[in-house]
Amino acid sequence: MADNNKTALITGGSKGIGYGIAEVLINEGIKVAITSRSSVAAELAAAKLNEIKPGYALGIAADVRDLASQQKAVETILEQWGQLDYVIANAGVGHFASIQELTPEQWQETIDINLTGVFYTAKATLDALKATEGYFISIASLAGTNFFEKGAAYNASKFGLVGFSQAIMLDLRSEGIKVTTIMPGSVATYFNDHQPSEKDAWKIQPEDIGQIVSDLIHMPARTLPSKIEVRPTRPGGK
Repeated sequence: MADNNKTALITGGSKGIGYGIAEVLINEGIKVAITSRSSVAAELAAAKLNEIKPGYALGIAADVRDLASQQKAVETILEQWGQLDYVIANAGVGHFASIQELTPEQWQETIDINLTGVFYTAKATLDALKATEGYFISIASLAGTNFFEKGAAYNASKFGLVGFSQAIMLDLRSEGIKVTTIMPGSVATYFNDHQPSEKDAWKIQPEDIGQIVSDLIHMPARTLPSKIEVRPTRPGGK
């Protein structure tokens, strides 16, 4: 199904879940801008995505912790494509340590990227989304409802992100903007310096999350799945 002239912004889109979502959307005819803190990573990923459909991907250097940086990314998209229909707040980081070992710097970076970064993403994009009656999707985690050892910073950021996303969903319905948070379990990505391999075949794949995003944006306009939990069908590949 082609979505002529529709555009999307994916934060942290140079690899992993963000890149998997970008591939699915481009294959559906949606132009996609991906951001990364690294301009090189953003441009390399966009070049690879443009091999699917030339001119459909745009790589932008932007840091979700910097509101002005994100506002500039939105300006670039509007200058290039004229509108913004879908925003996927995907950028995230994980520091996992007991509270005794967790450093203030690790705590702050986790909260700044995973929670405040999504707040800034929303603030930077809402005017553009109002104009298109668009869709804001945050990528949270099952860690946003299930706590675990050494997860103090990550759990706090993802519990907060789920609450934030559901609250703004209520704020924005009357503006014609849909909001959903997706809460994946184990996904085969590069998260936390992991290198995906055949051993990860049992996990959710990035393109599976891309399919969920596609399903959401093609839902009947009257229907809003506001919170989605998703986990591997067979834990540990059993």
